[in-house]
Amino acid sequence: VQLQASGGGLVHPGGSLRLSCETSGFTFDDYDIGWFRQAPGKEREGVSCISSSGKSTYSKDSVKGRFTISRDNAKNSVYLQMNNLKPEDAAVYSCAATRLHLATQAQTYSFWGQGTQVTVSS
Repeated sequence: VQLQASGGGLVHPGGSLRLSCETSGFTFDDYDIGWFRQAPGKEREGVSCISSSGKSTYSKDSVKGRFTISRDNAKNSVYLQMNNLKPEDAAVYSCAATRLHLATQAQTYSFWGQGTQVTVSS
């Protein structure tokens, strides 16, 4: 099983990034996928998740209207479009897979990938 997050980088406040999560080794269509982030000294938190079909999504309040999660089941991939980035969005972002519907708790996720660093600084 592999989940590979990519697309992070350094952006100015107000900038945009698109994260990708490429997966392999499991039946992608059967799993909801979540994006989590962890900043230095802080607990990991769920950011957004998307159902296996892609028809349902959830995002935490602080990113609603700025972040959009999507998936392409033909490519076994999930994306996180992040617009109007703020310094408080800076963190290592990771993607994970769960059989539970729109789960927000990290412990419910079965498979995890390594993260990608997002830095938001002027």
